[in-house]
Amino acid sequence: MKALIQRVRHARVCVDEEEVGAIDQGMLVFLGVERNDTPLLLEKVAERLLNYRLFADEEGRMNASLRDIDGGLLLVSQFTLAADTRKGLRPGFSTAASPADAQLLYNALLDTLRERHPTVEAGRFGADMQIELLNDGPVTFLLEFQ
Repeated sequence: MKALIQRVRHARVCVDEEEVGAIDQGMLVFLGVERNDTPLLLEKVAERLLNYRLFADEEGRMNASLRDIDGGLLLVSQFTLAADTRKGLRPGFSTAASPADAQLLYNALLDTLRERHPTVEAGRFGADMQIELLNDGPVTFLLEFQ
């Protein structure tokens, strides 16, 4: 499982010109689910997302988590993160989970995050989504889970 996280001032996701999720200051998470991912990863992913220190503390150092700032989290499925790009000029998707398996894990992670944090929004799995964001920093990290 891969999570591309971005510190944002605000972000929103639309499907067919309808806003389906939006946050103010917080974290935009693009989630890619891979073929060998299991529900056993979900606890680790949720806790790492909620506690990853990418926000400034009182001294301006990147030492505060999403929980510390009571920020929003916007979760968006992005299967292209699971692509194999090591060679050639076209990505391969043999490492990506099947859509059915990926949707189960995505929904389970979304439920877990919503149980543990007050402001969690989401895109629509499998939809053609348009994402608007103001990246703060910019601050972007790729988290990988096994």
